[in-house]
Amino acid sequence: MITALTARKYSDDLFEFDAIHNDRGTRARIGRFATPHGTIDTPVFMPVGTRGSVKGILPEQLRQVGSSIILANTYHLALRPGSQTVRDLGGLHRFMSWDGPILTDSGGFQIFSLATLNAIDDDGVSFKSHIDGALMRLDPASAVAIQQELGADIIMAFDQCPALPATPDALSLAVERTIRWAAECKSAWTSSAQALFGIVQGGLDLDLRRRCLDALVHIGFPGYAIGGLSVGESTGDMATCLNAFAHLMPSDRPRYLMGVGRPLDIIRAVAAGVDMFDCVMPTRNGRNSFAFTDAGFVRLRNARYRLDERPLDETCDCPCCKQFTRAYLRHLFLADEMLGPILVSLHNIAYYHRWMRRIRDAIRQDALADMLREAENSAAAGSPLSEAPE
Repeated sequence: MITALTARKYSDDLFEFDAIHNDRGTRARIGRFATPHGTIDTPVFMPVGTRGSVKGILPEQLRQVGSSIILANTYHLALRPGSQTVRDLGGLHRFMSWDGPILTDSGGFQIFSLATLNAIDDDGVSFKSHIDGALMRLDPASAVAIQQELGADIIMAFDQCPALPATPDALSLAVERTIRWAAECKSAWTSSAQALFGIVQGGLDLDLRRRCLDALVHIGFPGYAIGGLSVGESTGDMATCLNAFAHLMPSDRPRYLMGVGRPLDIIRAVAAGVDMFDCVMPTRNGRNSFAFTDAGFVRLRNARYRLDERPLDETCDCPCCKQFTRAYLRHLFLADEMLGPILVSLHNIAYYHRWMRRIRDAIRQDALADMLREAENSAAAGSPLSEAPE
């Protein structure tokens, strides 16, 4: 049985999460999550720096547009430059010159994303490196050890993320492994300077989700994540799953939805009770000349922008929109100048942070239901909130 979930605050020596206000019309809440490298206002979006770099963006530029926490990846940093190298150079914060909070994924998502390069068994996963073919073994203990050497503030339990759709047997096996591996991660976790989050799997099967969550809560973690979504299911199915499940997670711990997603997906998940998000969408689209704006996607390679002297978004105060025209940005992409992907990635990150600020303001005013309704109506009419070129 899932434990009582009405408390709002959790704290230990170095971490404290406080859900300071619940929206009256939805299950959304705003909170503050204190970590050894700073405090995060939630709901929050985390830009992705898989290999210790948010592609093309300086740390001070991330700060300038509103980033408070970033994400890096265990599998990729273990391969190159190696977690011991990062440790010997002072840890990931010093290595990448980012003094704010960092979250590292455990490598479990690569079971899904690199499915053709790995073999999974009950004890862990053997990867064939996507760089040089070398063999790499990840299991619960090594995933935690690598993340402890990297030194992120928030580290993730090793889990099995199955692609969807999956058979009931495949989902059940993934859940059983995820529960067993979470207990092994908890036993291997020795650093009080890091918060270890458990990851709930189960696909779209709510009974399996509840079983996995109940087991993880029994083990006990400072935070909990929802994994195994945005891996092949429809966005409608994802929203239905989150509406039925997210609020069941402990109310006094941060709730993190991994790898999601579009602005509409994020506000739906916030309304269901989720606090933390990450996704490559703003930077990947930025590198490919797609810009998020309130008025719609701007596809900068289109000829219509050849003489367009407007900024990408006249309501945006990011460095890209304050200094450069659409015509100039289009030129940069057509000329293969690296400044184009950098500027549009920076703008897209700023757009996501502005979206999260609007969501937090709406919750504070008990008006998220109105904002969600407006977003759903706009999406139904073809707005950019539900689009995703990449």
